[in-house]
Order: sequence, then C-alpha cells, then structure tokens
Amino acid sequence: MKKTISAIVFSLAIIIAAFLLGNAVKNRNKTNGTIAVTGLGNADFTSDLIVWEGSFTRENTALKNAYNDLEQDKNIISDYLIQKGINEDEFVFNAVNSRKNTKAKYAQNGKYIEDVFLGYILTQSIKIESKDVAKVERIAREITELLNKGIQFYSQPPRYYYTQLADLKIEMISKASADAKSRAEKIAEHSGAQLGDVLSAKMGVFQITGQNSNEGYSWGGTYNTSSKEKTASITMKLVYEVD
Repeated sequence: MKKTISAIVFSLAIIIAAFLLGNAVKNRNKTNGTIAVTGLGNADFTSDLIVWEGSFTRENTALKNAYNDLEQDKNIISDYLIQKGINEDEFVFNAVNSRKNTKAKYAQNGKYIEDVFLGYILTQSIKIESKDVAKVERIAREITELLNKGIQFYSQPPRYYYTQLADLKIEMISKASADAKSRAEKIAEHSGAQLGDVLSAKMGVFQITGQNSNEGYSWGGTYNTSSKEKTASITMKLVYEVD
C-alpha cells in the first residue's frame, strides 16, 4: 500500500514538474511586440529680433581724401539712424576695406600694356541688430533717403530671428511626443493590444520655415531667416512595448 501511494505521489510530482517546466519555457520564449510611431509637433511664431546690414563706398585718387570722405558718410549715417530712433548700442560699423581701382590699358593691336590706376575704393559696412522689428523694417525701407545726402548706401534684406528658440524647441518636442503616443494608443486599440512602456525615443530634425511658403524640409534641418512669420516643426520617433 505504501509503495502504491509513493508511486502515485512520485507520478504527480513528475507531472507537476513537467507542467511548471513547460510553462517556464513558454514564458521565457514569449516576446512582447512593439509599436513604432512618429509624432509631429509644430507651431507658428513671430520673429522678435531683426538683423539688417548695409555698406557704403567712397572713391578718390588720394587715399587720405577717400578716408575723410568715408568718415563723413559714417557720421551722417550714424546721425540718421539715431534720429530715426535706433540706439547707439544697436548698430556697429565694421573695419574699412580698401582696394585699388585699376583699368587695363591695351595697344591698338590689342596687346596689353599696363594697368592704369583710377583711384582707391574704400568700403565700410554697418550692422543693425534690434528687438524693435517694426522700427528697423521701416528704416530699411526708407534708407534711400541717404541717397539725397550723397551717400552710396547698399542695403541687404533684413534677417529675422527668434530669441526664445530653446523654449520653443522644448514645446515642440512635448507636442511631437504627445502626438506619437496618441498614434500608438490608436494602433494598440485597433489591434487589441495593451500599450506598454516606451522602449526608445529619437528626436528628428528641427525645422524652421516661412509661414505659407513652399520651402522644403532638409535632412540637415532648415532655418529660415528671410521671413518674419515662421513655422517651427520637429518629429519624435517613439517605440512602445505592447502586450
């Protein structure tokens, strides 16, 4: 009798052990699925910093006279900007660039003879940087008034920037992550799965384009400086575990 009971107990132990071992192997080989989604975050904003540059030139056969003429133009431009409301700490004059202006002289048979000296050309550039975007825009449009003062001023198109870009980027990452999670939840819901933890997160390229423009995105990122009104966007790729 004892031998029979022992045999039954031994048999049950083998069956239970086999079940537990089989279940352990099953769970060990079981792998959870994953869902990879890409979310987009974007926002429109207005530039709060403007950078405007220009240059002016003087030419004279005497270098000293050319410098004197250029210095007079510099003072006139400086006074003009201050009268227009630009603070002195908002603009800076760069170093003077000088070069000789020459013209090639040829003989009647077309043979080169020499370079004829025509004078010295001196050029100086100025950079205006201000957070009063509207004011500088207006002055840039009216700068032709300097022509009436006898100044050859060459103006470049203004460039626009945003000083709160770091905060905006964090906001975009948050929006893109939320968008990615929403997409993942919908995919999991329709597939009858349960969304788990985030396994990985990868940020895409930060793009800034002009609003209502046809600018294309670049793999290295786009940073528009020609438009005052801009759109920022970024993508986030998230990989979720699903059960």
